[in-house]
Amino acid sequence: MYLIVNIIGIIVFLAIGVLFSKHRKKIQWRSIIVMVVLNLVLAWFLTSMSVGRDIVSGAAAGFDWLVQVAYVGIEFALPSWVHVKSMDFVTSALLPILLIVPLFDILTYIGVLPFIIKWIGKGLSAITGQPRFESFFAVEMMFLGNTEALAVSGLQLKKMKAERNVTLAMMSMSCVTASIIGAYIQMMPGQFILTAIPINIINAIIVTSLLNPVTVDPSEDTVATVSDTDDNGKKEPFFSFLGDSILGAGKLILIITANVIAFVALAALIDKVLQLVNPWLTLEHILGVIMYPFAWLLGLSSHDSFQMAQYMGTKLVTNEFVVMGKVTKIINDFDPHFKAVLTVFITSFANFSTLGMIIGCFKGIVDKQKNDVISKNVGYMLLSGILVSLLSAGFVGLFVW
Repeated sequence: MYLIVNIIGIIVFLAIGVLFSKHRKKIQWRSIIVMVVLNLVLAWFLTSMSVGRDIVSGAAAGFDWLVQVAYVGIEFALPSWVHVKSMDFVTSALLPILLIVPLFDILTYIGVLPFIIKWIGKGLSAITGQPRFESFFAVEMMFLGNTEALAVSGLQLKKMKAERNVTLAMMSMSCVTASIIGAYIQMMPGQFILTAIPINIINAIIVTSLLNPVTVDPSEDTVATVSDTDDNGKKEPFFSFLGDSILGAGKLILIITANVIAFVALAALIDKVLQLVNPWLTLEHILGVIMYPFAWLLGLSSHDSFQMAQYMGTKLVTNEFVVMGKVTKIINDFDPHFKAVLTVFITSFANFSTLGMIIGCFKGIVDKQKNDVISKNVGYMLLSGILVSLLSAGFVGLFVW
């Protein structure tokens, strides 16, 4: 029964995309069907095939190895933070970013990462039938992050039609950055984190193709490149570049820490105010009621659906780290299906704060007219992020029970 509900849920999530589509007649159904089948095969391969599970397990072990290497540096500077029974959130999950971010930046600097992004993007475009740039951008976000990918694509964003900019803004709600995966894996099941990433990419293209189908002329289908030169066309000295990368990683840790502290505290404040009205009223309970139907459509029992709905709502209002912090010690007590759909759902940047980041990024790149178009589509951006997370959780959930 739960499997049937899960299948119905995927159909419903796709139907919502069609229902809210800006141009239903422009939807390329052949492309949509190809991508849905591709995601079903990918979810099955990564969760049910021994080879697929080995690939995911190997990748998870690789990121865990990187984190363990990062602890060497942390231990040197802050031994009292490492040699404890239970490391805190900042030490275990965030400080390794100081190694992982510069590592990915170095791969960008020497040209390895741009090469990988370019050819995976072209391959994805050939398979899905979607524009090359949108396919390239989806892969680029996975490695660089949403605002970073937008920044290095600034020249193309300025030349593109406003409608295509809206597509990219919607896609930007559904990514995760490769440099932060190590932090995720320290808190949640690594195999499902890494399974979610490629499935999110394809679902981002599916959802934006449903919500905002745009016809792209071949002459407009340009592909962005990662620039590693300054305004004078000269390559920045390596150690200057590396220093900026490390500084950026430090800022990222501070930003995440500040956001988590602020959001958890604000949520607690809202709960205190609500409980003055009724002791039962909390933000999680309210969000649980709102998100319950969508959680149930993921093939969960009534009890698990309400719990899942609360986590979903909390993630959208705050961020994924807040939910991870709540469940990291109990996630292995959940049944396999619940564990899988929860982990996959929260593996994205889809939340209210991301909206502000994306709009702010576009404001600094494109003209006021294009930025106004994007600002008017905030609802579509949030809907896109939610639908991608739901679809990804639904696809993976089909094969994990």
